[in-house]
Amino acid sequence: MFIRRVFALFIQLPNKSSAQFLVKRSIPIVQQNRILSKVVNSKIGEQQTQISGYLTESPLISSHLNGDGTAANREAAWRTIKYTLLLSATAVLGTGIYLVVKFGKPQAAENGLLIPDEFYAQPTPLQYIRRALKVLEGYVRLISEPSREKLLPDELNPPYYQPPFTLVLELTDVLVHPDWTYQTGWRFKKRPGVEYLLETLSGLYEIVIYTAEQGMTVFPIVEALDPKNLIMYKLVRDATNFVDGAHVKDLNKLNRDLSRVIVVDWNANSAKFHPDNVFQIPRWDGNDNDTSLIDLTALLVTIAHSGVEDVREVINYYKDFDDGLAAFREKRNAILEDQDLRPNTPSESPIQKLSKNLFAKQHKLL
Repeated sequence: MFIRRVFALFIQLPNKSSAQFLVKRSIPIVQQNRILSKVVNSKIGEQQTQISGYLTESPLISSHLNGDGTAANREAAWRTIKYTLLLSATAVLGTGIYLVVKFGKPQAAENGLLIPDEFYAQPTPLQYIRRALKVLEGYVRLISEPSREKLLPDELNPPYYQPPFTLVLELTDVLVHPDWTYQTGWRFKKRPGVEYLLETLSGLYEIVIYTAEQGMTVFPIVEALDPKNLIMYKLVRDATNFVDGAHVKDLNKLNRDLSRVIVVDWNANSAKFHPDNVFQIPRWDGNDNDTSLIDLTALLVTIAHSGVEDVREVINYYKDFDDGLAAFREKRNAILEDQDLRPNTPSESPIQKLSKNLFAKQHKLL
């Protein structure tokens, strides 16, 4: 009875704290805890009753709890999927029919008569389908193959001068390096030694830029890079093969003797169908202390004056080293030091003697 009275008093005084009230009545701690636990449990029970009543009264939630809306929801979802698939199939079919009619109709002359072709004798539906497939194959070849059979014009005949070798240079990270900042956006930094390379090799090599970049990016950069027009030709993405998700340089379409073509790139797979023609140099990351183009120029000058008949032998020789340019530099310095101690043969120039020693193992010129 005592507990009931205390509990009734607690309910009747909602503005006072229950703990303060119990303390004032000097009720033992054990009894206080029991009374508080009963009060809390009663309050929680009332809240659960209110929530369950709300769920029962809500028709949408009630239907889900009772399982009445499951079948209807599944049916609506399945109906949506069926309509989506039907619309997609209709769109694909309609597009296919449009392409067949658009590209498969026969050509007509000015007088309106149809021009017979290779499919003219076949049934009409088959004619349209095969003509459309032929047109689509042409678009695929346009994307995956070079845009023309001869990427470079025929070699010049006397009295015009044709350089004896062709040097194919990658642009990105070989001659320039792209750099981006919030203040300037995209800019291209020029690699140290670019002017020296172009001016020294002009006349010895037919210099060609061959890259997978877009023409709208390449042409302005090359114009700023080469104000003297020492670069003879510029080949961009439309001159590459699209193979396995990458653009590959097709040297067969250069219209040049590959025994006299040197491709300089940091990526050995850029011309993976002709690895013997690729001389790989370190990729430039914008370092101002880089000297790779200086060493490359010395190597290419030596090759041009060496009298080699197939440059691929020289390239394969330096592929045995981890860094071909570093190996050439070390060997050249050693030979030059040795030449300082020996008199030159009157019939040989220093460059010819140097080239013989550099490529002796490969060409047996000694």
